Amino acid sequence: MLSQVYCSGSQPFRQRLLPWVQSTALSRSRATDRVQPSAIRHVRSWSNIPFITVPLSRTHGKSFAHRSELKHAKRIVVKLGSAVVTRGDECGLALGRLASIVEQVSVLQNQGREMMLVTSGAVAFGKQRLRHEILLSQSVRQALHSGQNQLKEMAIPVLEARACAAAGQSGLMALYEAMFTQYSICAAQILVTNLDFHDEQKRRNLNGTLHELLRMNIVPIVNTNDAVVPPAEPNSDLQGVISVKDNDSLAARLAVEMKTDLLIVLSDVEGLFDSPPGSDDAKLIDIFYPGDQQSVTFGTKSRVGMGGMEAKVKAALWALQGGTSVVIANGTHPKVSGHVITDIVEGKKVGTFFSEVKPAGPTVEQQGEMARSGGRMLATLEPEQRAEIIHHLADLLTDQRDEILLANKKDLEEAEGRLAAPLLKRLSLSTSKLNSLAIGLRQIAASSQDSVGRVLRRTRIAKNLELEQVAVPIGVLLVIFESRPDCLPQVAALAIASGNGLLLKGGKEATHSNRILHLLAQEALSIHGVKEAIQLVNTREEVEDLCRLDKMIDLIIPRGSSQLVRDIQKAAKGIPVMGHSEGICHMYVDSEASVDKVTRLVRDSKCEYPAACNALETLLIHRDLLRTPLFDQIIDMLRVEQVKIHAGPKFASYLTFSPSEVKSLRTEYGDLELCIEVVDSVQEAIDHIHKYGSSHTDVIVTENEKTAEFFLQHVDSACVFWNASTRFSDGYRFGLGAEVGISTSRIHARGPVGLEGLLTTKWLLRGQDHVVSDFSEHGSLKYLHENLPVPQRNTN
Repeated sequence: MLSQVYCSGSQPFRQRLLPWVQSTALSRSRATDRVQPSAIRHVRSWSNIPFITVPLSRTHGKSFAHRSELKHAKRIVVKLGSAVVTRGDECGLALGRLASIVEQVSVLQNQGREMMLVTSGAVAFGKQRLRHEILLSQSVRQALHSGQNQLKEMAIPVLEARACAAAGQSGLMALYEAMFTQYSICAAQILVTNLDFHDEQKRRNLNGTLHELLRMNIVPIVNTNDAVVPPAEPNSDLQGVISVKDNDSLAARLAVEMKTDLLIVLSDVEGLFDSPPGSDDAKLIDIFYPGDQQSVTFGTKSRVGMGGMEAKVKAALWALQGGTSVVIANGTHPKVSGHVITDIVEGKKVGTFFSEVKPAGPTVEQQGEMARSGGRMLATLEPEQRAEIIHHLADLLTDQRDEILLANKKDLEEAEGRLAAPLLKRLSLSTSKLNSLAIGLRQIAASSQDSVGRVLRRTRIAKNLELEQVAVPIGVLLVIFESRPDCLPQVAALAIASGNGLLLKGGKEATHSNRILHLLAQEALSIHGVKEAIQLVNTREEVEDLCRLDKMIDLIIPRGSSQLVRDIQKAAKGIPVMGHSEGICHMYVDSEASVDKVTRLVRDSKCEYPAACNALETLLIHRDLLRTPLFDQIIDMLRVEQVKIHAGPKFASYLTFSPSEVKSLRTEYGDLELCIEVVDSVQEAIDHIHKYGSSHTDVIVTENEKTAEFFLQHVDSACVFWNASTRFSDGYRFGLGAEVGISTSRIHARGPVGLEGLLTTKWLLRGQDHVVSDFSEHGSLKYLHENLPVPQRNTN
């Protein structure tokens, strides 16, 4: 149902209107006293008292300081620009796009928010109708008087905008009615002009009507009455009050008058740029602050509509001063328009967010640029200089031990009762951990002597034309880690050794630890003037937003739970992700396994550190070992270690009273829990691993060398061991010094990824005036393609 409300000074008119709207709303069973969702529980209270004036400084509340707070927005105005609702030919509406917008508004309305639309489109819709009528009328007249040959020469007269608006209003609102009805939502149309805001009584009526509609859970659809609106007067803004000259200023005025939390302005550009959009150097401005107008270059206005980007910025700043947060975003892009509004409300990094609060430090985009620049400087240092930085960082870990442990103690105290025991163990630092870290860093320093710039291949293409393939840094790494402050110096050292810039995003549970460890890393980098190569992201950036910085980040490395890795792999668009989503490690106990070895290997693999990704999760036992002393020893040891056993389907069938049957054979427990399953042969064990494993680390325990080699060659995992604990799958234990993670992918790096995995290659060709035409059929030169000796690698 849709009611047309013209902002009138007639109080009786409003009294007649509201009962009709109310009865219509009640007939649709639209309850207004529903429970609000937790996502918008903390919202500002609202007053229905009509105000008399709108000063620049308002007392009802401040705008949100950060995007993450937008999820708490209760009252929201969505402004749809002409370019958003009209087709490319400017004649008719973009129906698919409009339907998507209505769906998003309906979703938010049904969450308990109060949504208002400021929409363009009446002129375009009316132009379509009038053109059709004119063509039809002309074709009939010319068919009667001039014959069919003249139809092709018909010209459409220029259509006056006010006439188009008058013809299009009813059709536009009928379309909105049909769309909102699909979501059981009632809408009401309100047409206003600038004069309506200057008349005190009309403003009171408008304010009261809007509040009443919102109270009844109706979506007001507001538009300038373009059928009667006079041409905009330049510089007609009153002191402290914005003049309604277009729908941008209307949306801002409406947002401030109605004390809304959020104004979303949708246009045909992504937001504000520091250069004209489309130019080579143009960069989207994520957050815009009052006073930053000098950093913005305004281009031409959009293909349709009254206002350009300059008008939008002016309206947005006025609304921001009035206490309303503002986001300007693209509502036309086919890949994002279907969720742009809901993404903004969820706090995702979409468009340009207007904020009055400037962060104390640099933005994440600026940090990315600093990491890129610093990484390039780092790569140009001599290997001895990079090694010196790492040695200095290792010394700082031991010299500043007390300060590090004090910061870590704060994190542990704040996490007590909020984190599970395995996560608390990961969060904890100790003197022995710091000493081990320092040893690992010195190993990295030693291996870094011959990494960046190392020649991998040399080829003589022709006389005096030689080609080299050399190792170079990947670029900028983004490492995201949870509850593992010891990860920071490890990754920092590997980035330094490989000459990569580094962005670090740690979990908030390790805030104090990460801060001091990052300061120590930057102190070490400062000895050679490359302090900015490693950046710690302390802003409220969501991980999903960081994964969209494809122009700044070359590789993402997640360190944390399997859920974190899966979320990052899903969110990363155009950026490679190195890592593994799960660590479902298997150990197969063969029929020829040694009794003395099995219990030691199982205990170490499962019980030494059950939260680690390389801990044992599934124990496969050969059928012949059931009801043998070896099997009894395994079960007794697990019982002593308080390991909860889950029986696989086949194992459960052999037992009269079995442990709880496993819910899934593809489970990473991360705790003192273990799945036991029975297999008939080494081949069945391999098949089970391939079906239920995660290609991380898998082990065979046997004294039969032939069986062991068969297992080692046929299991397709990153790490495959014979008679060794799964816990050896680690960069430090492999002699890599440390690791950035364990990769189960099949491209570039696999298994524990150390220094070598953070390098890529480039080709260097040195010639003397060589051109390809000299090597043609009739040319003077011939290809040689001779392999040349490669300089020996320094392994000291």
